[in-house]
Parts: sequence; structure tokens; C-alpha cells
Amino acid sequence: MRATELLGEATRAEIFGQVLTAGPISRSGLAARLGLSPSTVTRLLPPLLDADYIREEAEPGPAAGPGRPQRLLSVNLERHLVVGVKIAPNVVSGVVTDMGARVLARAELQIDGCAPETALTAAGRLVRRLLGAIPEGTARTLGVGVGLGGHVDAASGLCRYSGILGWRDVNVAAPLAAATGLPVIVGNDVNALVVAQRWFGAGRESDTFAVVTIGAGIGCGLLVGGALFTGSSGLAAEFGHIPIDPAGPACTCGRRGCLEALACSASVLTRLGHVGLALPDIESAADLARTEPATAETRAARAAFAAAGDALGRGLATLCNLINPELVILAGEGVSVYDLLRPAVHDALSHHAFSTAAADCTVLVDPVDDDMWTRGAACLVLRATVRAPLLSKHHPPAARPSPLAA
Repeated sequence: MRATELLGEATRAEIFGQVLTAGPISRSGLAARLGLSPSTVTRLLPPLLDADYIREEAEPGPAAGPGRPQRLLSVNLERHLVVGVKIAPNVVSGVVTDMGARVLARAELQIDGCAPETALTAAGRLVRRLLGAIPEGTARTLGVGVGLGGHVDAASGLCRYSGILGWRDVNVAAPLAAATGLPVIVGNDVNALVVAQRWFGAGRESDTFAVVTIGAGIGCGLLVGGALFTGSSGLAAEFGHIPIDPAGPACTCGRRGCLEALACSASVLTRLGHVGLALPDIESAADLARTEPATAETRAARAAFAAAGDALGRGLATLCNLINPELVILAGEGVSVYDLLRPAVHDALSHHAFSTAAADCTVLVDPVDDDMWTRGAACLVLRATVRAPLLSKHHPPAARPSPLAA
């Protein structure tokens, strides 16, 4: 495919996202928001209009200035349904959304461990349960988006490696497509969250931003110049595996001293264990660190959080030095203890960022709920579909039956 065609597909996805975010909107207003010429918008719109993903109001909208009134564009929210699924250790969650990623139904299944067959069987069961409760649910559905942590090859639908799930070279798309009879698109869960933040979250007005997730692991996704950046094989923004300390603790990836090993929730508990404080979870550590008046144990807990915050701040400085983002959105379960990390994060970021890189960047804490993750997975389908909507008017035939369909 020629570079100009690839650019057109990516821009068409951004057009859809902008109409979803800002619509109803005129063509000229859309062009201004995207920094494109009106002629480029006009050239890229027909496939979206022909597929009825975007509609132009029959009645003219109010005039934006001198001249004839302009017709307004809006997303046809009822055109299709989309399913978004997130696979995490011990739980599979999902939603059904409309074309605007508005949640129509949600469900989750607890699973015993996260072996691939267990998780994918549960995911297939969850999709069928969700769509079975909606009239003609499967027939109306564009596809299933799946988000999971790790290195995902979206083109092949394979999870190449996931430390948090313990997966290596697992085919996610094919068995789930066979189990549901629907097209399946697989992506890194934080990349899916980036698309969700761009379309209807804190990143709506930013063209270059990062989403960094903190908690059991450290994840990252990047939007650069208005486009999701995943690298040549989906490995971009493996932020958690930036080497910080070669003599540091072992990481889930098999190496030592990665940012994730130094800044994840388990790192705080490990540091406390080294000084004789065995605590069951990060919430207990946070309660101890917030205790007043401070005791020796309290100071040890605060020092453990400060060490994790320092590592995270160094990582964020590296990120700012590399891509100069205007916004970093911190998300994930770890943001509940960010008040204890913040001072050290701020100091390390300010100290290690080059020139004005830290000052140029706003760090925003966004405690996204479970729906944001699964809506993000649904957005993977929407984004892929609107890049080339004429190829998506009809569902491809379902794959041959799989044991997961049982």
C-alpha cells in the first residue's frame, strides 16, 4: 500500500474521532480542528458517508460566518454495535457499545488463573452472553476488540509476550473469532486506552500525549502528532522496561533494574519487607505511610514510596526528553496512592528532564474506571473499521468452529 493511502486511512480514523468528539460539526470546522485543508476533508469523507458511519444533516446548520449555511456532520451512533473486552489476570471484562463507544451493556467473568485457553474460553462466553441479551446482537455487531497487557502484534492477532499474563506467542484473534463468529482485533490495552482518551477523555485537545499506567505493572501508550504510535512491530512505548538500575531488582521480563521492577506496587512492598515490615497489599502500605504522627515504620513506608516515585520520575523525564509530550495521563490502580509518589516524581522529573521538557508537560492523574479500558478495546474496532470502511460493509465469514465455541 502506498504511503499516501496509509496516510489517508489514518486521517480518516482521526476524522471519525473528531466528529465523534466535537460533532455535530461543519466540514470547515472539522478541517480547522485537524489542521487540514477543507479539500482534504472533502476527499476523505465519502467512504464514511457511503458506509453510513457519518451523516450530514439534511437541514443546514447555522452559518459560521458570511456565506451560505453549512451542513453539519455527526456520527450515526446506531449504525452498528461493537464489543470491547479486556483480559487481565483472573478476570475477563467486557462491554457492548454503540458507534460512539457509549456503553449499552457490561459484564465480567472471574477466571481461575489466566492460562490462554481458560482466558479465551471465558472471553468467548462473555461475548456471547453480552450479545445474547440484545435483539439481533451478533448480526448488528461490527467486531470484537480485545485489550491485554504486553507485546501484541495487531496485524496477526498474536500476543507475542505478556509478562503479567505469562503468555508467549498466543493466538488471540483466531480462536476468539471462531468462538463468536465475529471479526476480532487485538491490541495492547494501554494503546486502546490512548484511543479512548483521544476520542472522549482527557486527551481530546492534545495531539501529542502519553498514557502511563501504574500499579501491578508499568504500561505506556503514545499519541504522536494526532496518531497512535505503536512502532514497527507493536513494541513502542514499553516504558516499564526502560533500564534504570543495572544492579536493581529482577523484572518480570527476566532482566534487572527495569522501571517496572523499581516503581510497581510490588516494589514498595518488597522494600518494606527488607526492613522487616511484611504488609499484605499496597493499600496497607499506603495507610501506614499516611499515619500521623509519624513513627519509624511510617517513615520507612514513606521512603519506600519515595523510592518508587523517584524511579517513575526518572522514567517520565526520559519520556519527556524523547517525545516532548504536552500531556502525560497517569492511570491504573496505582493512582490511588499517587499522593505518596508525587513529591519524588516531581523532583526527579524536574531534575532529569532536558531544558523545558518538564515545564512543557502537564502531568494529569485520571483514575479511569473499568469501562474506560473496555471502551478503549471497542475503539480498536471502530478505529480499524473507519480507516477503510468500504472493506467493512459485510462481515467476513466466521472461522471454522473451535473448541472455544463450546
